[in-house]
Amino acid sequence: MRSSNIKETIALQLENGAAYLLALIWMLPLIYAFWSAFHPSEYATRFDLFAPLTLDNFREAWSRAPFARYFLNTFILVSIILCAQFILCTLAAYAFARFEFPGKSLAFGLVLLQLMIMPEVLIVENYVTMSQIGLVDSIVGIGLPYMASAFGIFLLRQTFKTIPKELEEAAKVEGCGPFQILWKVYVPLARPTYVAFGLVSVSYHWNNFLWPLVITNSVTTRPLTVGLAIFGAPESGVDWSIITAGTLLAVAPLLVAFLLFQRQFVQSFMHAGIK
Repeated sequence: MRSSNIKETIALQLENGAAYLLALIWMLPLIYAFWSAFHPSEYATRFDLFAPLTLDNFREAWSRAPFARYFLNTFILVSIILCAQFILCTLAAYAFARFEFPGKSLAFGLVLLQLMIMPEVLIVENYVTMSQIGLVDSIVGIGLPYMASAFGIFLLRQTFKTIPKELEEAAKVEGCGPFQILWKVYVPLARPTYVAFGLVSVSYHWNNFLWPLVITNSVTTRPLTVGLAIFGAPESGVDWSIITAGTLLAVAPLLVAFLLFQRQFVQSFMHAGIK
């Protein structure tokens, strides 16, 4: 019995050690970015415990590229996509969860099929469509292909199906119509799922690169990812301290939000998973 406990302890320690090692490997690029961004260029690839700290790299990065405009474009883009997804996914999930209509199973099967198609496969067709309706080089054109999320519909449908029908019947007795029931019963009870989906959506579209690169041509529409790629292009001159400073500027909002609301993030995902 004691031998078994020792083996379990050793196995647990090995698992913990492997987890810490993987976390360290994952954090190494971020650690290097912090080191390089807060030190002069001559220390970018040389570790010196007594190297002087500086904020000049951030000032230089901010002056070399229109990061304020990139931040504004990204914030508008993410906000538009998230609001549209919440509305469209909520209505679609409510219909799939609580209504019967011809072709329901086929329609939901097509939604699930969308989960298996990578967005990159549709870039050419999406570009042709955006060109035909005159939305090339626009923030709406970047966000339009993502406004109906199959993942969001599926996640909310599964959550809505777990809500007892007795609550819906009680709301009908009180005189509520379908949209009132959705707003007053389903949406409040699915709040953790909305938070979890919102986090995934914001993180994905804040970091999305390939489609915005294809559809945008000007500073007035470029999000942070595309602007950062142009900022760090070799023809612009490679200075790793300034490039890593620009990178930290781009990821700072998501990083700060995660550090401030880490507990709420984890709880939302766990609650959504349990649902």
